[in-house]
This record gives sequence, structure tokens and C-alpha cells, in this order.
Amino acid sequence: MDNPHRQPGGIRGFVLAKLAGLLPQDDQSSEAAFLRSSAGSGDLEAILLHPSGEDLPLLELAAQLELDRIEILVTVLAATIETEPLWGRAIAHLQRPLGGARPTIGLLSAVFADVSEAGDGLQALLSGAAIESGLLQISNETAPLAEHAVAVPVPTCLALQSCKGDSPVIAWPGTTLDRPDSEKIPLPQSILSEASRHARALCAGLQRSLVLRSGSPAESRAVASTIAKSLNRHAVFIEMGKDGRPQAALDGLGPWLVLTQRVPVFSFELGPGERRPLPALPHYRGAQIATCGPEGTLEARGETIPSWSLPVPHRDEREQLWTKALGSRPLAQELSGHRHGSGRIAQLGRLARYQSALEGRDRVQLEDISVASWTTEGAGLEALAQPLTQQIPDAALVMPPVLRDELQRLLLRCHAREDLAQGLGITAATRYRPGVRALFCGPSGTGKTLAAGWLATRLGLPLYRVDLASVTSKYIGETEKNLAQLLARAEHAEVVLLFDEADSMFGKRTDVKESNDRFANAQTNYLLQRIESFDGIVLLTSNSQARFDPAFFRRLDAIVEFPPPSPSERRSIWQSHLGSAHSLTQRELNQLSATIDLFGGNIRNAVLTAAVLGRSEDRQIGFTDVLQGLSDEYRKLGRQLPADLTRNFEFPKS
Repeated sequence: MDNPHRQPGGIRGFVLAKLAGLLPQDDQSSEAAFLRSSAGSGDLEAILLHPSGEDLPLLELAAQLELDRIEILVTVLAATIETEPLWGRAIAHLQRPLGGARPTIGLLSAVFADVSEAGDGLQALLSGAAIESGLLQISNETAPLAEHAVAVPVPTCLALQSCKGDSPVIAWPGTTLDRPDSEKIPLPQSILSEASRHARALCAGLQRSLVLRSGSPAESRAVASTIAKSLNRHAVFIEMGKDGRPQAALDGLGPWLVLTQRVPVFSFELGPGERRPLPALPHYRGAQIATCGPEGTLEARGETIPSWSLPVPHRDEREQLWTKALGSRPLAQELSGHRHGSGRIAQLGRLARYQSALEGRDRVQLEDISVASWTTEGAGLEALAQPLTQQIPDAALVMPPVLRDELQRLLLRCHAREDLAQGLGITAATRYRPGVRALFCGPSGTGKTLAAGWLATRLGLPLYRVDLASVTSKYIGETEKNLAQLLARAEHAEVVLLFDEADSMFGKRTDVKESNDRFANAQTNYLLQRIESFDGIVLLTSNSQARFDPAFFRRLDAIVEFPPPSPSERRSIWQSHLGSAHSLTQRELNQLSATIDLFGGNIRNAVLTAAVLGRSEDRQIGFTDVLQGLSDEYRKLGRQLPADLTRNFEFPKS
């Protein structure tokens, strides 16, 4: 048989020579002709002493895994079969009548039994690092041992055939290769410097694993890539399921990592109190990185892994990142006051440029950023909180001067929260966190949610109202896990969180009388601690302070009371809701303000009902329309309209 391939040298030539030695003298088949004509040197010592370039990747891997010679030879044979059809045909010929292109244990023990340094070649192969690490994989295990077939994973085969340092043709199944540098998010110098420090520590070998904690998966990946690059490696990303198991088969990944010079990066999603082990990669001794949020614990070999919580860049670094993302220094200066991380800035810049292109503009404007800010990174926030997108102007906020002053001070606190501790005494600066926590108390309808919208509007931040039904769960630990995910995403996205009727979650702890009480108290304890460490802005509303645990109040930066409106304030509320599309006289407005003791939310409902009646007859809102709306509102409250208003009002017949 003609051999279209060049004469193999090195280890491959030696393997072919050993295979040719099994042929009967009278075998004149094309497969026998291929083996005899392709056989190389039979001096293995000389080959290993002066290896060829194509053998170097495997020999370096063998040194790290401490492979026996028989393991090296079997790996060469099994790997070459995957890409060289003639090798497979020759193996099938030698194994007839069983056939099969992949070598069996029986064939391998017959061919290489005399080359093992351990003496017993079969024992060295079956119990060696090649099989333990997954470099060699066994199939057909239900058959007798001699018929077990041996193979090398295809990605490893391709890596063995590539030059040292080159990327393989395909990634390991279920993993994601690192992106090119041009596609990675920019990182500030402070994070780049810290990443280099961690890389040097990993390179020293005292600790092989590191956990990166951030609410931004994209930023964590970028930092992991930077650390890998500092180690003269590339990153490969492996997603971990909620059960802590990898979504890719890891058997054989270790040798592939060594050959391709890559660092595994495991992406976890952990809840409070969860402990997960880092996946074991037998015989892999390189660095490993894990990414996750602020909660949970990761372990390796029974020990907790050191972690690095990625910080929010300094204001001047944020300005540089915004300038790169938008190409506008004035706009970057304006946006640098928001505590966005590197990943969030890159995402907002990309979305803002897209929004600008949709509007047909060449340059990004502030409103493009505002639109982009409602798109969060990754899942978690929208599933657990409802976006409140309405902008609330100053004119919509009708309240007494004292209350407006309190809200103005809260607004100033939010603006100054990042640098507030600078210049203060050591006691004030110690343990300072830039988060702001405020409680809005008052009867329903007094404008608490409206005030939250006004505050978010003035800050230029999205407002999300927490959906308690989505957050709470009957399963133990799930509520805390949902809240951990929600708060981590909110911190990263720089949004204002609103907990309506917060006393249902932050209420008083109770005496433990049954198991449910214990778990409810544990949930409250977690919430109290997590809100205190929250770096964002969180607003809570309640009808009464008395419903909260007393320990909660010291964790709040402000408690704002929303009192019932006075008659003059009710008049302003009526005018603010009615606008100009009504025919009410000043006397009628005064009468409503003095007689109706409802709050803003009730007045809003009454005006909307009146507007429906006016629109149905194509006219302006009249006094009788308002009275009908008030009648409906009082009926919902189980009360009667004041007699002064009902004397000249004819109620519809039921």
C-alpha cells in the first residue's frame, strides 16, 4: 500500500515500529505494508533524549503528570488514531477478528509490555496518572478487560498536534474560551495592579486558588482573564449549576489545560450560607479561579479559598472609563458621580451608543444613558423587582415644607455618600459604608412611593420596587438566596431599591415557639445584617414604625414621617391632580379641601373616576363627577361622604 504521509519520526515512528513487530511474516495486506514502511527508530532512549519538536508538548505534559513511558506511548497511539485514518485501519487489522480502530488493553499490553519503567506495563497503565487525569479514557467497560478500548479526548488530540502555545482548534466541550483583548471590558489601573499582585501570589505556589467576588459576571471574567494573562496563560470559563456541579464534563480537562496553557475559571452563583467545593481536576497543579457574588463560601481540599471582592473604581477612574465608553469627557465627568463598576460602565456605554444610533444621533447624550440604565446585567433584578420608570418632577410632590426639607437632606446624603467619611475622625470613618437606608412612614396614600420616585429622578437613577411575592419562598433558605441575588445586582447596577410595606419582611422577631419561628427570625437577622452592609440606596415604606424590630432603627440613615395633608395641602393636591381640564370653581375646590379628609392616593383615584365620567360625555370634569368619584372612594373605605357635600348630590340608583 502506498503511504501518502511523510515518514513519521520520533515517538510516532517508534510506536509504528512496535506495532509492525506484531505482524506475521506472511501478512501482505495493505495495512501491514503501511506499518512496515512507516516504522521508525526502535531506540526509545535516544528519541526521549533528543525529542523532535512535535513530541515536546506531550513530553512536557508527561513531566508534569509524571507519566510512565507506556502511558506516553499509548497516548501518542490513541491520539494519532483520531486524526490519521491509516493508523485506525492498521489497529483494526491487528485486532481482528474483534476489529475496532481504537486500541484495546489487550493489544497495548502485547505491544508495550516491555517499555514500562515500573516493570509491569499493564499495571502501570491501568493505575497511572494518564487514566486518573482523563488524558486516557476507557470505553467498553462492560466487556472483558482485554477488550476495553482506550482513547484520548478529541480537544486534547488537537492540542497535542498544535505547536506549543497555540490555541486548540476547538474548546473543551461545555466551556467558553477567553475573548480577544479587543472585546474585553476596560479595567481601571487600581484593579489591574491588584490583579497583578494576585497573579504573583498564585505563581509563588503557596495558594493555587482564588475567588473573585462581584455583582458583575462580565467584570469578574475580565479580571480573571487579566490574572491569567499575568500568569502567561489564557482563561477558559466553566459555568457551575445551582447544585454546584459543573455544566461541562471535567474528566480529562486537566491535561488539556496544561497543553493549551489555560487557567480554569469556575462561575458560581451562591446564596447566603452556601458552601461549595471547587471541582477537583486530578493531577492538575496550576492556578484555578472562581467567580461568584458576595455571598457563600468556596473551598478547595477542605480549606476556604482566599477571595478578592472587586471594588468600585475611584471617581477619577470612573471618569476615564466613561470617556473610553462614550468618547465624551464632559458627559463622563457628569456620570462619574454614580458608583458604577467597570463592567456596568462598559455595558451602559454600549447600550447608550446603540440608543443614540436608534435616534439618529452621532453623539451619545444623557437621555441615552438614562434609557440604557433600565437594562441590567444578567438575570436576577427584573425577576425579583418591578421597574418604576415614571419621572417625578418637583411640581408633582405636594407636601409640607418640613417634609420637603427632610427629603432634600436625604437627597444631599445620597449625593455625598461616597466621600462622606473623608476628613472625619477615625471613629466616624471606621467601618463606613457608602450605602443609604431610609424608612418612609405614614398612612397609605400620603405620597411615600411618589417621594421615592422623586428621589430617584433627582439622583438620575432607576427605581425598582421589590416584588415580595417573587422574593419570599416557602423553602428554607430560598428567600435569603433571592434577596442576596437581588441586592448584589442592585449594588452593581446602581439602582434605587424600594421595599413597599417593608414591615412584612423587616418586622419584629418573635419568641421561638415552633420551627417556623426560628427560620423566620433567621431570615429577619439576615435582612438586618445585609441591609447594613448594602452599598446602594434602599428605601422602605410602612404605615407604622411600631411594626419594625427596634434593632432595625439604628441601621437607618433617615426616618421620614409622612403626615396626613392639611386643608391647604389638600387644595394643592386637588389642583395638581385636576390640572386645567375641569370646571370646578374656587369655592368648590375650597369646599373639597376643607371637607374631604382623604389622602393623596384617594384623591388621585377620585379624580381618575371623575375623568372617566367627563370623557364619556366629551366635556370637562365637573363638581358632580368629582363627588361621584369621592363616593366610590369613601365606599371602598367603608365610610359615607360628608353630609355637607351630599345635600345637592343625587346618587345613582343601585
